[in-house]
Amino acid sequence: MVSVMKTARRRVLRRFTRENSGVSALEFALLLPLMVTLYLGGVEIGDALTINRKVTHVSSSLADLVTQSRFITNSDMQNILDATAAIMTPYDDDLLSIVVSGVSIDGEGVARVAWSDARNDTPLPENATITLPMQVTQPNSFIVTAEVHYPYTPTIGYVMTGTFDMWDQFFLRPRLSDTVNRIP
Repeated sequence: MVSVMKTARRRVLRRFTRENSGVSALEFALLLPLMVTLYLGGVEIGDALTINRKVTHVSSSLADLVTQSRFITNSDMQNILDATAAIMTPYDDDLLSIVVSGVSIDGEGVARVAWSDARNDTPLPENATITLPMQVTQPNSFIVTAEVHYPYTPTIGYVMTGTFDMWDQFFLRPRLSDTVNRIP
């Protein structure tokens, strides 16, 4: 009786070790969490990189549009801010905060805000002293600076969690004159 049971057990074990139909399902079950994590991480990182690129494009376009004028009126500035915010499409442009400023640099290299405008942010106060990078500080000159922030929160939040401040700052000199005057 014991030998019959041993023989039957051996037959079942041999059949089980020869059977390969469940191996694929087992491998799939083991790899699925890893593959889903990689996929979701790729989507989140892709969105973050796209938004970061768009923030850079907004800041450069904003400074570029402002420096193409000798003077800017309120309606001109509103149109420029609206146009540059549209670059963020299809992402929510209500989260975008923009500050664009005209900065006058005196003979001693001290930079002061001549004018400033903002969208979803606070403009810099006039005549406030600001610090500029040494590469753009040229005595007796004028520069336009555009600073853009976008708080990126991943849609899924599985791989990347929290909110990331995507920001960029751009500096350009006026093209048509020595300064860009702001007319109310």
